[in-house]
Amino acid sequence: MLQAFLLGCIAFIGKCDLATGTNMIQRPIVLGPLVGLVLGDLQLGITIGATLELAFLGQVSVGAYIPPNVIVGGVLGTAFAITVGKGADIAFTMAFPIALLAQVVDNFIFTLVRPFMAKVADNYAEKGEASKVTAIHMITGFITCTVLFIITFLGFSLGSSKMEAVVNAIPSVITDGLSIATGMLPAIGFAMLARMVMNKEVVPFFFLGFVLSAYFQIPVVGIAIIGLITIFVKINFTTSKNSDVAFAEGSEDIDDDF
Repeated sequence: MLQAFLLGCIAFIGKCDLATGTNMIQRPIVLGPLVGLVLGDLQLGITIGATLELAFLGQVSVGAYIPPNVIVGGVLGTAFAITVGKGADIAFTMAFPIALLAQVVDNFIFTLVRPFMAKVADNYAEKGEASKVTAIHMITGFITCTVLFIITFLGFSLGSSKMEAVVNAIPSVITDGLSIATGMLPAIGFAMLARMVMNKEVVPFFFLGFVLSAYFQIPVVGIAIIGLITIFVKINFTTSKNSDVAFAEGSEDIDDDF
């Protein structure tokens, strides 16, 4: 029961990330080690968290799209995988269905609860009661975090023993296939992310990073440093170019005055 409560707190804290400027503490790579710490296997928590992070890498909210709930899926998926002793190979199989179920709750909150609270806040705003608008904002966030706490708490309390029986009943052929699929998850995650952010301006830099890694054997840290330098050079070049254009336009205006 204590472990279920602590896991619920982890999910609560993960959702609070959105109240602090999106520091990415809601990602599985952060929550996974915390789950491992609660369940007494920090190393496995880190491994599973990193595996799920690669799998959920492309699951981000863009526009009106509500992705599968990475927080609940990551916390419970990691917890169940550690509890049944199957490790990272089985984690995604547990995490993704849980994330999809939690997505239903997210849709309910975003389509019914939040619009209602926004309407209440608008009424207070029309009356000039700014403090009550702030209170509604905080209450809405607290409700969302509390819902995730309840889902995680109940999910682990009621499902850990049943989940262990289900996993043990899975044939070895399927678990071996899942082990192979786990190795493919990083490529799938990166492909989903690239599909959203890729455009003609960043494609050359993508292939530059690939060439530096594949042919020159430069580690990821080195490629990241090269990327930062490239960004600064590009920003300085763009700023200098805009300044020259503005100066030229200003000179033309002065000539017109004379």
